[in-house]
Amino acid sequence: MTTVPAPPEALYARVPGSKSLTNRALLLAAAADGTSVLTAPLISDDTTAFRQALGDLGVRIRSSDDGAWQVTGLGRGPRGTGRIWCADAGTAARFLPPLAAAGHGDFVFTGSDQLTARPVAPLADALRRLGAEVDTGPGGTLPLRVGAEGLDGGELEVDSSLSSQFLSGLLMAAPLLRGGLLLKVRELVSRPYVDMTIALMRHFGADVAEDTPGAFAVRPTGYRAADLRIEPDASTASYFLAAAAVTGRTVTVPGLGHGSLQGDVRFAEVLERAGARVRRTEDAVTVTGTGTLKGGFAVDMGEISDTFMTLAAIAPLADAPLTIHGIGHARLKESDRIEAVARNLRALGVRTDTGRDWITVHPGNASPARIACHRDHRIAMAFSVLNLRTGNLTLDDPGCVAKTFPGFHEEFHRLFPQHPLPAGPARASA
Repeated sequence: MTTVPAPPEALYARVPGSKSLTNRALLLAAAADGTSVLTAPLISDDTTAFRQALGDLGVRIRSSDDGAWQVTGLGRGPRGTGRIWCADAGTAARFLPPLAAAGHGDFVFTGSDQLTARPVAPLADALRRLGAEVDTGPGGTLPLRVGAEGLDGGELEVDSSLSSQFLSGLLMAAPLLRGGLLLKVRELVSRPYVDMTIALMRHFGADVAEDTPGAFAVRPTGYRAADLRIEPDASTASYFLAAAAVTGRTVTVPGLGHGSLQGDVRFAEVLERAGARVRRTEDAVTVTGTGTLKGGFAVDMGEISDTFMTLAAIAPLADAPLTIHGIGHARLKESDRIEAVARNLRALGVRTDTGRDWITVHPGNASPARIACHRDHRIAMAFSVLNLRTGNLTLDDPGCVAKTFPGFHEEFHRLFPQHPLPAGPARASA
């Protein structure tokens, strides 16, 4: 009689709230009439910067004993003048200027060197065409000055090929305009993030319709206060789910069920193509790995590009090459993510080919190396997954994970003790 070994006990990952949901909900609550309560918000460098920026715009935000945030909205756009620090937060630099333009005053948005390197020209151009006075730094970057006495609305064509955040920022400001706004979009990337934006706008009382594909009509309804529980971050969940796939364990992330607003939950489907077993319920996603990865396929991850690095980092473990395409806009994130991932993989001795919007990773044994994180949280977390199998990688900046998950190293170590905890100041900042 053959004894069948019991499946490994499931590990439950404690993934913090979604940055994308937290910062969108913060803005919408700030623009709403009344007080909203955001339960289980993400507390990280990016969300703290976004919250502080809203405070500098005149929004009152209080923390309750249970960690929820109580946001007393303005019921309109901000009024006054000020210099708004966005730190490293791309959502702050893309979402808050349209909000300011819908108000009355003169505001200058600035940020870190990393954020200043990211483009804002398409957003600046759109705000000018709506009637705001807008100035940018050299090459269409921060600092971004917005002077406005409210906006009338109308019809506007927007290029969202570089980032869907430009469109999301304009959409969220649209209900505050004096008239309706029709936004027509060219080359929209990361569509799931736009769907998330629209779902949250409706939750806070906005009237948004897409009568024809890529044409969004928003009525000038304003917003009303609403409470919201923030889902766990699906992009962050990808590291724990990938870890299950490469270690042969079972990992469950509660709170990411069938009704999730986040497109990045589809990363589990990519792992399924690579041979893992995936189970989705109403309130959780579970991945069970075999310890091996199937390769030999190409996958378009354009709509879930924040997770492409997770797959690319573990691709050397696959039994055949993996190609990821549709990710050209990832070159304009916290780093040129395609190039940064490729250089790190090559430093490990792994053959890696790239193009404008694609990367192919070949199977290979990883040599010992120090991973260049480029101050990019997702590079640090993605290569931490590979290190579960190789055990010979170190991060040059482990603390950069604080951008979205300050406790990443502790939680990853709790589930996978082979993951080393950073020592000294790096651990403290993480």
